[in-house]
Amino acid sequence: MPVITCIEDLRRLYERRVPRMFYDYAETGSWTQQTFQENTSDFKEIRLRQRVAVDMSDRNTSARMVGQEVAMPVALAPVGLTGMQCADGEIKAARAAERFGVPFTLSTMSICSIEDVAEHTTKPFWFQVYTLKDNDFMRRLFDRAKAAKCSAAIITVDLQVIGQRHKDLKNGLSAPPKLTAKSVANMMTKVRWGLGMLGTKRRFFGNIVGHAAGVTDPSSLSSWTAEAFDDALDWNRIREFRKMWDGPLIIKGIMDPRDAKEALNVGADAIIVSNHGGRQLDGALSAIRALPAIMDAVGGKIEVHLDSGIRSGQDVLKALAMGADATYIGRAFVYGLGAMGEAGVTKALEVIHKELDVSMALCGRRDVKTVDRDILLVPKDFTGHWQE
Repeated sequence: MPVITCIEDLRRLYERRVPRMFYDYAETGSWTQQTFQENTSDFKEIRLRQRVAVDMSDRNTSARMVGQEVAMPVALAPVGLTGMQCADGEIKAARAAERFGVPFTLSTMSICSIEDVAEHTTKPFWFQVYTLKDNDFMRRLFDRAKAAKCSAAIITVDLQVIGQRHKDLKNGLSAPPKLTAKSVANMMTKVRWGLGMLGTKRRFFGNIVGHAAGVTDPSSLSSWTAEAFDDALDWNRIREFRKMWDGPLIIKGIMDPRDAKEALNVGADAIIVSNHGGRQLDGALSAIRALPAIMDAVGGKIEVHLDSGIRSGQDVLKALAMGADATYIGRAFVYGLGAMGEAGVTKALEVIHKELDVSMALCGRRDVKTVDRDILLVPKDFTGHWQE
């Protein structure tokens, strides 16, 4: 077993062990992939300010996210098809997050269902919903999340239409995977992955098949998906969803201060500054560049979380110092899951936590709640001077 010291080690192992179509699904963005790439490269432009001769003992990384105690201000983001990266992937990731003490968020487009994850965990997890047209399905989806004792709901608002992801189209991405000569040849080289998939019954979208009207088997899923997303979504529709869910509500996909204010007005408890990991509007700002203007607009009135581009504990630290209350990792935990299963997710969390803890100490801080802009050196034009 290779020595894992950083998230990149997990990514390399993940690339070797998971079929190409699922690796490409996680590791690419839309169109030219400019935003996907800048989500990570923009973090590198921010520097940390080292301090010395400061008491660094008794450090604390614990925090709160929408009222919940967390071991560090990092949640596992909702990622569709997680159960195709590794057999029963959502269950394994949820168990790893539970043990570590951070939230796990189950995607609507997961392979394991809400009920599957609830059956195999002992503490509440979070549930993410897309804004779909079918009111009855949406209401039942929220009711199922309540029955599973989910402790927060995340509404993703940036997927009314789907950004074109070239590699997914070329690979014929599907669950279960399409059996072409090329895909079969590739899957035959992924023995560990294949044995896991043969040993599970969960190979379809567990929250959709058998629950959405007319979707009784995988063959009827594609036509439902093509028509399901609500391209007429507006803030009044989101208010309707707020009435369907009376627990903590987080709105994901905010990249503009005006939308942040709208989310505040509909009664959200938190927003996630996110560009869907660069998978929707290519050419948009990175999440970390968009964060300061959103903090100026709503900071202090609502929790502001950040997703998209986090690959290290230093990225977490920089996001917090820029003003975010908390962060999410998606690809970073998926790398671990595909590389080593449940143990890989734990390893990813351990790596991020250690990097956060050590970097925070070297910046002269003992408690993550005291981290602020003073520990950063930010380029003068980092947020950009754009012509209106």
